[in-house]
Amino acid sequence: MPMKLKPYLWVYWSLTTIVFTACSDLPASFQQKSPQRAAPLPPVTLDGKKIVMGQTVYVPIYSHIYHHNNRDNAINLSATLSIRNTDLTNSIIITAVRYYDTNGQLLRHEIQSPVELKSLASTDFLIAANDASGGSGANFIVEWIAETIVDQPIVEAVMISTSSAQGISFLSRGKVLQQHGIRNLQKNQPSVKLGQP
Repeated sequence: MPMKLKPYLWVYWSLTTIVFTACSDLPASFQQKSPQRAAPLPPVTLDGKKIVMGQTVYVPIYSHIYHHNNRDNAINLSATLSIRNTDLTNSIIITAVRYYDTNGQLLRHEIQSPVELKSLASTDFLIAANDASGGSGANFIVEWIAETIVDQPIVEAVMISTSSAQGISFLSRGKVLQQHGIRNLQKNQPSVKLGQP
């Protein structure tokens, strides 16, 4: 004798079947995609006579932070350094991305030669959460130049951790240490040589 289901179980079974079938046939536009990785930046050859402006930028990085009033309790963080060219039409050239530890010791060069970052393009560099070599006082030094007057890029880092059910994230903005060429970075302003008031 066939088994009979109660009316409400038929409804539940029918809805479950419809949901599973619908989810398996989602169009590609609704399916989750992996994040898009930027293409490798093209290398460039520098011509010192064409350089108009540039900056050296310091960006604080925290590869871990302390909690519970104890330095033995540290949360490791992943850090993403982001360099964003905000100019609408012109490229900039990134000449150096250096990673230093808490004691100011150079740990590594993230690029080996100058690279071009096209207008409105971005690039990033990752410090993994399991890389605690930099310590809580690590930093990046980023150097960039341009062959024409450009809007200055945004250079910043995002630190994040989702371990132990504690979500932590914060932003660290770059600080300009040196201007190269033009001091006033706004377009259509007269250039001022370094060292002048």
